[in-house]
Amino acid sequence: MLTRKQHELLMFIHERVRETGVPPSFDEMKDALDLKSKSGIHRLITALAERGFLRRLEKRARALEIVRLPENVADTLRPATSRTQAQRLAAPPARGARAPSDPRSGGSPRRHESEGATSVPVLGRIAAGTPIEALQNKIAEMPVPAGMLGRGEHFALEVTGDSMINAGILDGDTVVIQQSPTADTGQIVVALIDNSEATLKRLRRRGDSIALEAANPAYETRLYGADRVRIQGKLVGLIRRY
Repeated sequence: MLTRKQHELLMFIHERVRETGVPPSFDEMKDALDLKSKSGIHRLITALAERGFLRRLEKRARALEIVRLPENVADTLRPATSRTQAQRLAAPPARGARAPSDPRSGGSPRRHESEGATSVPVLGRIAAGTPIEALQNKIAEMPVPAGMLGRGEHFALEVTGDSMINAGILDGDTVVIQQSPTADTGQIVVALIDNSEATLKRLRRRGDSIALEAANPAYETRLYGADRVRIQGKLVGLIRRY
């Protein structure tokens, strides 16, 4: 699990290496993350190396190598064979835009064979902070890498708020949800509270109660009676626009 700054640094290095073939300098990393000193970059790199995301290479200038990306990011990029394809798959449609309907689909997801992607409905916004309004009607469709989807129906939601940042879910991300009325404790879910408020949180079962747990120490865990919470689905993927 990465902090927001660790995630930002890892993706900055990844993008720079992909564009130029050379990792950024410490000064460039410091400026990109708006840090006051390079010591902060050293600490972030050490943390990423300890978690197996980066490798330091000896006797080489700018000696950093990306070992792996966070799983949710890697999944969004894996089907793409070029930078352009990756950006196309990762980018949600413009707000309010509607994808052309497929008369044969009957409302179910549509497969984009040429892109290795499947269209899923975007149902609006979901709060990753204080719970907000319940799920909305479909406002658009978006292509999702087919390998990200499991069985059953799926939908996408735009994330607002920062309470799940330590789970790698940032404000403005789009989460892909597998519809399910149940989930195991510890899973990140879309929960509907009192049939009126929807939120994205980690589910914890505590006896006859359900705890909805944030991934940010600035937010408290909320505890509800089991009859007040309905699980709408489980997180299976995340798509981010850069």
